[in-house]
Amino acid sequence: MSIVPNTLYYGDNLDILRRYIANESIDLVYLDPPFNSNATYNVLFAEQDGSRAAAQVEVFTDTWRWDQAAVAAYEETVAHGGSVADALRAMRTLLGGSNLLAYLSMMAPRLVELRRVLRPTGSLYLHCDPTASHYLKLLLDAVFGSQNFRSEIIWRRTHAHSGGNRFGPVHDTIFYYGASPAHECRPERIPYTEDYVQEFFKTDQEGRRYQSVTLTGSGTRSGDSGKPWRGIDPTKVGRHWAIPGFLRPMLDKPAPATVQEALDRLDDIGRILWPKKASGAPRLKQYVDDMSGVEVQDVWNDIPPIGAHAAERLGYPTQKPFALLKRIIQSSSNSGDVVLDPFCGCGTAVDAAQRLEREWIGIDITHLAVNLIRHRMKDAYGDAAKFAVIGEPTDTASAADLAASDPYQFQWWALGLVGARPVEQKKGADRGIDGRLYFHEQTGGETKQIVFSVKAGQVHRNHVHELRGVMEREHAAIGVLLSMEPPTHPMREEAAEAGSYVDAWGQRYPRLQLFTVGELLAGKKIEMPMFARNTTVAQAQDARPALGT
Repeated sequence: MSIVPNTLYYGDNLDILRRYIANESIDLVYLDPPFNSNATYNVLFAEQDGSRAAAQVEVFTDTWRWDQAAVAAYEETVAHGGSVADALRAMRTLLGGSNLLAYLSMMAPRLVELRRVLRPTGSLYLHCDPTASHYLKLLLDAVFGSQNFRSEIIWRRTHAHSGGNRFGPVHDTIFYYGASPAHECRPERIPYTEDYVQEFFKTDQEGRRYQSVTLTGSGTRSGDSGKPWRGIDPTKVGRHWAIPGFLRPMLDKPAPATVQEALDRLDDIGRILWPKKASGAPRLKQYVDDMSGVEVQDVWNDIPPIGAHAAERLGYPTQKPFALLKRIIQSSSNSGDVVLDPFCGCGTAVDAAQRLEREWIGIDITHLAVNLIRHRMKDAYGDAAKFAVIGEPTDTASAADLAASDPYQFQWWALGLVGARPVEQKKGADRGIDGRLYFHEQTGGETKQIVFSVKAGQVHRNHVHELRGVMEREHAAIGVLLSMEPPTHPMREEAAEAGSYVDAWGQRYPRLQLFTVGELLAGKKIEMPMFARNTTVAQAQDARPALGT
């Protein structure tokens, strides 16, 4: 088993991890598993009556149920024994057969698999809200060992609002664990705030802000750093000379300097602060612009949530800011490392990994998310982002299986074949439209639209008639019916009666077009004008460098 980097998997992440992801092959895991936030996005398990024994999807409902699948996951984990089993048994004693226990039972084997695939130098960041964070912390301790816990990061995810008989909930929690003591972390440095500079820095005669910092470090040394300078012997107080490394390149010109010579040069350029009392020790005058800022701590309030009109907003309800994933990936991985997001949603972690020159693997259980990420990467990187998609139907037989087992997943997958995206994220709210695609006949011209209807089962003439009515209501230029079954002769007659759409150049296109999935898989294309673009979910920002950069 060997991983294929830059791969997007459709399916249950537990199955994908076990089938495709090798031991110790991942450098960084970021996951944001959904739980009980009343948002509209996917989860893995739904029905509480026990009728589904295997992983199934209840789309856009993030409620976990104590059903037959959850019981099976609980029993499988407990049967393996060890600290994870102990933790789950204790939680069942505390929580009973609740939906929260279902969530924890589903998460436990996934965390075990994520620990398995991490390299010893790797890290995991689990993003959650306070609803279940304390239980997840216990599971993580059981899986990784409490000794490998590194940080509980608090991210301020929203602005202040009424708490409703409590303090307003404005933060998420991100648990950071190392796979072993050998893991690596380089916290980002951010500029000092103006308030900090005002409080802790003085102003010299030239108007520059500076601090007085020590020139010695603890412990004695036998080399130059332990020798006296201008009558001052640091070893008498158990210390040694310690000149900050960022100053050495300047002090070693025109030739490498001894510690005492470097101290002389610092004094010559006015960087030594001499004490008023003879018993005092000289100190370094360190300017604010000498320093690269302060290391990020475990409270992150400098990354705002995505605003309603932010350029990076894609319309996905749980989308996280790019800056948040950038900070995590830069802190705990290097160029060329492999980043894994097993609940990748709209693909912010995938996007950040691509931009930061990491390899990546994304997993999601909805075709909606897979198609959204596919378009996001194309919008942002064009041909520069080359990746594979595994788990989607590749022939009519597998497409028929998907249509029969889950019509909504089939709908999203079929729309992805033609580059369209769903118009709604709730069942029963589409008003006869399953997807849209926008186009321009020429650069800067009027925006026109194509509306789509997708049928997973049998089709008949009334479906075409209804689509014609939707086209009129929506003033759509073109309508397309995508189906698993071939259209009937009366359907083709009804479509022909819709006539043609004529563009600004006099080119004619069938106004109502019928396609089967088999035809699309064989390469048949929608007949439409040029300059197609997709704005059902907002277009991702182009991240490709400009020419000459």
